[in-house]
Amino acid sequence: MAQARRLQLIRSIESQRGSNLVSYIVSTREGLNASMSTEHVRVIYDHLVKFAGTKIDLLIHSNGGDTVVPWRLVNLIREMTDEFSVIVPYKAFSAATLTALGADEIVMHPMANLGPTDPTVTNSFNPIDPVTNQKVGISVEDVHAFIQFVKDDVGIQHQDELIQAFSILANNVHPLALGNVKRQLTQSRQLAKKILMLHMGGTADEHSIDELVESFASKLNYHGHPINRSEAKNDLGMSNIVFPNQRLEKSMWNLYLQYESELEIRTPFNPSNEFLNLFPALAPKDAKLTDPLTAKLTYIESSVQTDVKALEYQIHGEKLLNGALKWTMNVLREGWTQEG
Repeated sequence: MAQARRLQLIRSIESQRGSNLVSYIVSTREGLNASMSTEHVRVIYDHLVKFAGTKIDLLIHSNGGDTVVPWRLVNLIREMTDEFSVIVPYKAFSAATLTALGADEIVMHPMANLGPTDPTVTNSFNPIDPVTNQKVGISVEDVHAFIQFVKDDVGIQHQDELIQAFSILANNVHPLALGNVKRQLTQSRQLAKKILMLHMGGTADEHSIDELVESFASKLNYHGHPINRSEAKNDLGMSNIVFPNQRLEKSMWNLYLQYESELEIRTPFNPSNEFLNLFPALAPKDAKLTDPLTAKLTYIESSVQTDVKALEYQIHGEKLLNGALKWTMNVLREGWTQEG
């Protein structure tokens, strides 16, 4: 029934827009946030190839991911069509924003937000969080802001003192991690410019494109800054922002809510709570293993096909004598299936 309702809404949007719609929904669930990945492009291709030569809409929801994805995805879609639009019902951050920048028009719901495109970099040289023992992502703009803080706010301008300040940074963050930050920033800006040139090259001068790239890459100061549709249109000067009418607005939101429910986006992923809900009367020194459980990570869906990436797992839990729960999660499978 859920799939039937989604397909009904997809066809309604297609009828209103005179297009073929592909939904690309990546989980933004707390504790189980998924990322845009190059493997997704291969799955999306199976949908796009059936719509070649028609107007294509991509409905997207994601916190971002691999910055290579937008370039590959936008180019692939433009191989299929001369009319490409992105529909944003809620969140399209980072790499999802880059993808939207490649569209002829961006249809934004009142709840929709784009975001800065400066990447947060994680590699083997990143520092370790002493609490979680996980590698800490380095925001490109945080590094730039540190240098600007030292120069503009602290007032250090002498070359020797600036070198000392940078040495403090390099002693806490591996120099190769900082080098990777620079490389990722350069790549992000180049990709944004190339993506914008795909549809703005004939109508806008290069300076206007560069200004838009800088606005998204560094002028917004905070990677999590949400850019609403009015800000995008009026402050950033994006003439391709479209405000849908009430009927389309309602259809966009209702379709998003279907995915929100399927991915349980509003319910934080907490394996220990999940285990306790299944075994509320577990006695001290008792141990249990759950049956296989499933959490959905990504939906790629159109009127012709539904692809779902899901995580299958089990939770092993043991109640200690002091009443605390000791648990581990075993991943059984992570992969794609088709619904319907």
